[in-house]
Amino acid sequence: MSWDATDIALLRALTRNAALGTGDLGRVIGLSQPATWRRLKKLREAGVLHGARLDLDAEALGFGVTVFLGIKLATRGRVSLEDFERAISAIPEVQRVDHVLGLYDYRVRVVARDLADFERVLRRRIMTLPGAGDIESNVLLSEEHRDGPLGALL
Repeated sequence: MSWDATDIALLRALTRNAALGTGDLGRVIGLSQPATWRRLKKLREAGVLHGARLDLDAEALGFGVTVFLGIKLATRGRVSLEDFERAISAIPEVQRVDHVLGLYDYRVRVVARDLADFERVLRRRIMTLPGAGDIESNVLLSEEHRDGPLGALL
């Protein structure tokens, strides 16, 4: 499906503020509320838009450290991927779990109050998971938010 400049403008406006109603979105991109609603409906039906999510500021909530983990499963076949995913997803500090291809089986985003809190989560919760093998940690220093693939559509 091809997207025109109005669709791209609508998607860009949503990436900046997904809480805008159709009337406000229409004013931002120069469409009426009904025309904006129809465009949004078309994007949802095409699978471009689905769901809605709230982006919380972890640091403002007291979680000043974000760490990305690379986790290699130690015993392939003994612990199912679903069991590992279910167990790691149950840890409250785990924000995202991605099953990946490469050196590690999983990339996991974890938030913690500070490095001591992260060490506690790592030692007591993550390293004790069934099937957890090699783990690599990368502490987030800064993060840049981008529009993602929208730039390629222009």
